[in-house]
Amino acid sequence: MAKQGQTGDQGLQDNKLEGNKLEGNKLEGLTVAAREAVNATAAGKGLPPVHLWNPPFCGDLDMRIAGDGTWFYMGTPIGRPALVRLFSTILKREDGKHFLVTPVEKVGIRVDDAPFMAVEMLNEAGDRGRLLRFRTNVDDWVPCDSGHRLRFEMAADGGLTPYLHVRADLWAKVTRALYYDLVDMGEERVVDGEPMFGVESGGEFFAMADAKQVRDAL
Repeated sequence: MAKQGQTGDQGLQDNKLEGNKLEGNKLEGLTVAAREAVNATAAGKGLPPVHLWNPPFCGDLDMRIAGDGTWFYMGTPIGRPALVRLFSTILKREDGKHFLVTPVEKVGIRVDDAPFMAVEMLNEAGDRGRLLRFRTNVDDWVPCDSGHRLRFEMAADGGLTPYLHVRADLWAKVTRALYYDLVDMGEERVVDGEPMFGVESGGEFFAMADAKQVRDAL
């Protein structure tokens, strides 16, 4: 309800400003709590144990991770990589939803696709043959192996989109350029009696698609 002497539009504008202020306070408090949690984790080394934290849900935050990995707050891209990195360390997924979690609060955010992007790949020689290592958009290096698997999903254009398991139930979408690199190093193998096309890393074979479908598409 608008204050006395104000137009309806003025009242709505005041409500919006008040809402923005509340959002800003919520973000500031979350940032402080996140920094304290990270600094308390092995003297700032490693990732916070978010899987051990079960604080009360404090509502949703107007924050979104777009399909290209860009973080938005109240519709504006977050231009500070250090802040994005900080929030990425307290990210948690539960029942298909994403949250930012500290020991004292949990807020929901929106994720359009995967929360991370795999933007760089190294092809290394390991004890078990080839080992692919991926760098995410928040500068985490993730080895592709039995603990960090690749999966491939059908894309809207009929192609395939690879995803790399980062940690817990969090995944990174592999860029299209790196996908083509994976295809170039791919090979055919028989999996459960069926010829499949895929790529090897860390002693594991990650099937992309039926080998015949791949041959027909080439």
